[in-house]
Amino acid sequence: MARSKSSAGWLKEHVDDEYVQRAQQDGYRTRASYKLLELDEKDKLFRPGMTVIDLGSAPGGWSQVVAQRLNGQGVVIASDILPMDNIADVQFIQGDFTEQSVFDELMAAVDGRPVDLVISDMAPNMSGVASIDQPGAMYLVELALDMARQTLKPRGEFVAKVFQGEGFDDYLADVKQSFTKVLIRKPKASRARSREVYIVAKGFRA
Repeated sequence: MARSKSSAGWLKEHVDDEYVQRAQQDGYRTRASYKLLELDEKDKLFRPGMTVIDLGSAPGGWSQVVAQRLNGQGVVIASDILPMDNIADVQFIQGDFTEQSVFDELMAAVDGRPVDLVISDMAPNMSGVASIDQPGAMYLVELALDMARQTLKPRGEFVAKVFQGEGFDDYLADVKQSFTKVLIRKPKASRARSREVYIVAKGFRA
């Protein structure tokens, strides 16, 4: 079956994309790795010995960056509903972390360690209909914030992808209730037309 003009255009843009090409050259699983790399450069997210939870981790672009930055000196626990191929120094738990059994498995992997950082690049499957996509995206990022509140140590940090639109301002206000410093970032690897931004929250008020 012939591709539609829109899908063919997307494919060409994807193949020509600077960050897609760099990811292939550098061995990253997705172009999203460069978003986290830039956030780390600006906000100094990673330190040796950290415990990090990566939500919505598949196919593993962010987990790769975390494992690389910690260089074996720390714990990386990744989770997604979708499968993810193994990454050295990353413990992957497949399942829906809102289900008690999966949450318990995550907590068993944490094993009582203080969690320094929760990161989330989660997004729903986009339909192109804002009235459907935006609530779905906000629901996921609210789940990520809830996980951060349940697991972070005092002064811990939280990074999450959020889509600007209905519910964004209320969510931002909610994050500010739990963290002393909240920044909004738009990494260069984030496509200009995308409504996605990244919230970087520091100083968790446990």
